[in-house]
Amino acid sequence: MASKSKKHERRRAREDALSLLYSSDIMESDPIALIEAGEFPEDIELGEYAESLVRGVVEHRDDIDARLAATSENWAVDRMPVVDRALLRLAVYEMVYVDDVPVSVAINEAVELAKVYGGEDESSRFVNGVLGRIARTMEGADSDGE
Repeated sequence: MASKSKKHERRRAREDALSLLYSSDIMESDPIALIEAGEFPEDIELGEYAESLVRGVVEHRDDIDARLAATSENWAVDRMPVVDRALLRLAVYEMVYVDDVPVSVAINEAVELAKVYGGEDESSRFVNGVLGRIARTMEGADSDGE
C-alpha cells in the first residue's frame, strides 16, 4: 500500500509543480522567488517533492530547453502552449535528473497530466512524441558511453 500512496503523492507533487511553473510563466516571474515569498495559489500544496521538481526545472532549464528544441519538430520552445511547455520541462527534468523515477514513468505521468491539463486537444500526443524522442536520444547516449 505504501507504494500506491507514494505514487499518489508524486502525482499530486507533479500537478502542484506544473501549476506553479505554469503560473510563474504566465506572470513572467521567477518560480523560486514565488516559492520563497510563499506567493502561489492556495490550492497548491508545495510539498518537498514538488518544490524539488520546480527548483530542478529552474536550475537545469537551459539544458532542458535545448533538449526540447532539438526534439520538438516544428515547435520553438517559446511558441509552445504554456501548459505543454511547463509539462515538458517537468517531465524532462524527471527523465534526466531524477534517478529514482524511471524514464517510462516520467513519460506516462506527463502524458496523463497532458490529458487533463494540456493546452490543446492533441497535447497528450505531442507530449508523448517529444518525450519519446528525448528518451531515444538518452538511450543512444547511454549505449555510446558503454
